[in-house]
Amino acid sequence: MPNRVPSELAGARFVARLSVSHADFTLQLALDLPARGVTALFGPSGSGKTTALRAIAGLHRPQQALVSIGNEVWQDDAKGILVPVHKRALGYVFQEASLFPHLDVRANMAYGMQRVEQSQRRVSWEQAVELLGVGPLLQRRADQLSGGERQRVAIARALLTSPSLLLMDEPLAALDAASKEAILPYLERVHDELAIPVLYVSHSIDEVARLADQIVLLDKGVVTASGPLRDVLTRLDLQAAFSDDMGTVLDAEVIELDDAYGLSRVAFAGGSLLVGGVGRPIGSRVRARVLARDVSLAVAPPGVSSILNVLEASVAEIRDDGVDKVNVRLRLGAAEREGEILIARITRRSRDLLALQQGQRVFVQVKSVALIT
Repeated sequence: MPNRVPSELAGARFVARLSVSHADFTLQLALDLPARGVTALFGPSGSGKTTALRAIAGLHRPQQALVSIGNEVWQDDAKGILVPVHKRALGYVFQEASLFPHLDVRANMAYGMQRVEQSQRRVSWEQAVELLGVGPLLQRRADQLSGGERQRVAIARALLTSPSLLLMDEPLAALDAASKEAILPYLERVHDELAIPVLYVSHSIDEVARLADQIVLLDKGVVTASGPLRDVLTRLDLQAAFSDDMGTVLDAEVIELDDAYGLSRVAFAGGSLLVGGVGRPIGSRVRARVLARDVSLAVAPPGVSSILNVLEASVAEIRDDGVDKVNVRLRLGAAEREGEILIARITRRSRDLLALQQGQRVFVQVKSVALIT
């Protein structure tokens, strides 16, 4: 099933400018994003993520708002436009799957499809069933499903409304680790095979790194950063937002399989890494996540060690992190063909011992790599 962008959304933007105030909290949201892919709203509890989603959906009335996607304007207070919730072409998936417990899965999904005239349907019944793997569940009542199964059905039902925008409010938060791991591949398929833009609320950087194309950082009701995932993850001025999970995501390709040792080599702009066997054939595209705490630096080629991955890089930026550590932004690759960015978190003492300076050539040792797709 090809990932074709609907003609009305090709090159389109999603715009949301909101001002929401209640009690002692104020949300000031200003977004202008591509109307494609997955955009994560990321931040700590109480930062305004769910409030933003509810205001975009029309479930919460902002004091002032402009909300549009492509040529569809859902709210423009300056022009007196306010489209009611039930007429907005959106799907909404909540933390807890809001299924009708007395109906079976087929009837729950049909409810979503009935909201859309046949001529306006962009997602077919067969597509939704196949993408979320719910075929074997169709005859079962909603109250007989596991938490992960309920969420898959809820997502399939939301897709059957053929939305111009899919809103997902921490859809995995209520699931245990095993259920989360089981459902993530289905979310990846939705991302890869449908062109419906998604706003995905999460406070899990692991989920964001695996699914998102864009990221919006929220803190105390204010957008602190917004942009492509890899650009935002590698900004040292945002280190407080990610704490010990600071790192980067590399888009890579499997180029070698070492069956004797159960390893695979993945390549990206600026180098390659050996990783645990990914179970993917040569030529497959994967995402690799490298945490800053798993990167060490040397100023001379390191000798033989248990660390298999050594890359050349140049120091792009150094920034203090508390009283004892610094974060180092590294541009991978030989000087004549630099590539991807990595972050290293080292002690201040190590920085001084190595006499690190911006522009310096170094050797990067990567202790651990997580293949996340």
